[in-house]
Amino acid sequence: MRNLVLIGFMGCGKSTVGRKLATKLNLQYLDTDLEIERLVGQTIAQIFAKYGAIRFRSEETLLLKRLAGRQDTVIATGGGIVLNPENRKLLQADGIIIHLYASPQVIYQRVKDNHKRPLLATGTSQNSVDLKQHIHKLLNKRTGVYDIAELAIDTGKYNADEVVEMIISYLKERKDI
Repeated sequence: MRNLVLIGFMGCGKSTVGRKLATKLNLQYLDTDLEIERLVGQTIAQIFAKYGAIRFRSEETLLLKRLAGRQDTVIATGGGIVLNPENRKLLQADGIIIHLYASPQVIYQRVKDNHKRPLLATGTSQNSVDLKQHIHKLLNKRTGVYDIAELAIDTGKYNADEVVEMIISYLKERKDI
């Protein structure tokens, strides 16, 4: 089976849905952020702080090249992995792309207390108005990059188990499972 690649902004449930989907379909599970942390030996926040976003984005591309040809895996990607056109091509080559998204308000509620997300710390103070504006700004900058997906699901309207079932139904319709 081709890989199932979950893309979308931070806080949209890619990791949660990805783990559940892999278990349900008896597939391998890989979270690109966790894999980069393992390979580099540092957290995402440490990579951003020490080397910057450019280094982290290059690690994403290197990882995707290493995964080329892999099958039978649910891949939960970092929210910005699709910013690089090369990454989009690499993901599409071996995978069925599924976009998980949510409204800015839902994203804010999910990430407001998570201080491990370097992009949220960049240029924002700790007040909620700044964080909400920063989320809107990042979402606007990413307009269109998630459009490579074959299926898009609003995770603000459904719980993780319902999203998993929607994905499975889609795969059955396609005759992929």
